[in-house]
Amino acid sequence: MARVAVIGAGTMGHALALVFALGGHRVRLTDSNPATLAKAQGLMETALATLVQGGEAPKDWTSGHLAQAVTRHERLEEAVDGAELIVEAIIEVPEAKRELYARLDACAPADAILASNTSHLDVFPLIPEARQAKALIAHWYTPPYLVDLVDMIPGPKCEPAAFDSVFSMLKAMGKQPLGLKKFVPGYVANRIQAAIGLEVQNLLDEGVATAAEIDAAIIHGLALRLPILGFYAKADFTGLPLMQAVARNKSYTPPVPKGGSPVLDKLVEEGRTGVLAGAGYYDWPGDPAALFEARDRRLIQLKQAMREIGTMAGLERSE
Repeated sequence: MARVAVIGAGTMGHALALVFALGGHRVRLTDSNPATLAKAQGLMETALATLVQGGEAPKDWTSGHLAQAVTRHERLEEAVDGAELIVEAIIEVPEAKRELYARLDACAPADAILASNTSHLDVFPLIPEARQAKALIAHWYTPPYLVDLVDMIPGPKCEPAAFDSVFSMLKAMGKQPLGLKKFVPGYVANRIQAAIGLEVQNLLDEGVATAAEIDAAIIHGLALRLPILGFYAKADFTGLPLMQAVARNKSYTPPVPKGGSPVLDKLVEEGRTGVLAGAGYYDWPGDPAALFEARDRRLIQLKQAMREIGTMAGLERSE
């Protein structure tokens, strides 16, 4: 059992606190915004109830159990007192992170490991020199209590033992840490997702297909095969000569990034900002909390089915 401090109680922070608590660790959660911190307990309880009901968390985990495993603290100094691992999950603003790391340098235990959940920033230049030996990135995906992938990148001066200890901790929690050779913005999954996003926005803006039609192509075409094959195993089944032929034909030209999307901009201007607003590309009537719960239930069912089905990628090493 490790003592973990999670800095930032927003969308990712409170969920990460729940993940580490379910992993058997004692967690202290803090946020600079008292209102965000106050909401965290209810959000964690809702997610926990869905996990228990779906069989992804022990049935004896109650709100009382959660309150003991995760405590909330308004003061940063109190949250990090005695922490062995400090998870930074605040906003993606360089100066905000720089300021936080300066404060942590002054108040956190000298041997605490700093793990940033940053999505795109190279945080290492923002971290004081004295903390570089135990600085790394551990980037999660939402909702982290269901999505197991964690991108891990050691800082340029990170001690291997510090990196290995967090890697082993996550593996023991049932997660899938991915140790990358070097930092690149967006890591692997988000860079692939960015390429998909650029293409689908272009298809929508050009009027090639509707949002629902594009989603149908992804769900019924790409998504059916990707969970068991990934990209490169799928290529092996298709045959590599076909990949060569497609490359030689130069039949695909990726869209040029335009820095925006007319359709997306119009939706935001109209207040259609997503599920929390009741509408985005789709209309989402009803309680947003119920919609997120419905999403989580489906992800649980899919995750459990995938455990039973297994994947083809890597199968050649097991047979």
